[in-house]
Amino acid sequence: MTAEPKWRTSSYTKSDSCVEVADNDSSVVLVRDSKDRDRGCLTFLPAPWASFVEYAKGHKV
Repeated sequence: MTAEPKWRTSSYTKSDSCVEVADNDSSVVLVRDSKDRDRGCLTFLPAPWASFVEYAKGHKV
């Protein structure tokens, strides 16, 4: 990742018990646990991440 991650949470988040996403670099999307930020993060390519987000939007719990 070349850009410094700019972490954000979903506008649907009601607490800090969620995940944070950094998608400000066009080559990679980072995802981390907001309760344990120092533990590390998952790295996704943008296309699979976009597919996951679209899938998740259609399958609300």
